[in-house]
Amino acid sequence: MSAIEYGIHETVATITMKSGENRFNPDFLKAFLKILDRIERKTDAKTLVVTSEHEKIFSNGIDLEWLVPVLQQGDIKTAKAFFYLLNDLFKRIVTYPMNTIAAINGHAFAGGAIFCCAFDFRFMRSDRGFFCFPEVDLGIPFLPGMNALLKKAIPRYKMEEMQYTGSRLTAYECQEHHIITKACQLNTLMHDVMDFAKSLNKERSIMQELKGRLNKEIVQIIETEDPPYIESGNFNIK
Repeated sequence: MSAIEYGIHETVATITMKSGENRFNPDFLKAFLKILDRIERKTDAKTLVVTSEHEKIFSNGIDLEWLVPVLQQGDIKTAKAFFYLLNDLFKRIVTYPMNTIAAINGHAFAGGAIFCCAFDFRFMRSDRGFFCFPEVDLGIPFLPGMNALLKKAIPRYKMEEMQYTGSRLTAYECQEHHIITKACQLNTLMHDVMDFAKSLNKERSIMQELKGRLNKEIVQIIETEDPPYIESGNFNIK
């Protein structure tokens, strides 16, 4: 079974992450990017929805069980290649030529929460799951491109609080601070998401132009400011 699968429902493409906690490692990232390419090139979808098969977790971010041994072995080349690949996924989502929606059906932690911020819209399960950046406790500083993505989706006052404290937000708290579009019970989450997605039947050409202009600065930051941070090899992960 593939770690990532997709389906087409009228004008909506749905991607389902099926890799347990959906942690980011090279294999996962390459598979996701491949699916995104396939949907764009082989389908007529106008809207993209991403969710998780896991009953409690949307994504727990970077696969530290894979990354930490790489760093402990001093393999900075492999670590840098991973972060460049992660940036490729973030850039791909933020510039994808259609409306994108994260259907957050469980916990979104660390890189998983950053990933959610790359989407145009976010719906979140209200009865279980937190939205959280625990990097302050893990000793992992955010790369500039990651901060740019957070600023896109989260009001500055709340972003600072979340980064500096590692606080966990519920769906209703996320909705209160306009981080998500809507908090939904699990049994209505995908129904609400799909209804919204089908209403966004916009042409790819205008979406690509709008997003390219609106998110140009984010892409520039990822491409021009991240390399010095990544190249330094200063990954202080506890």
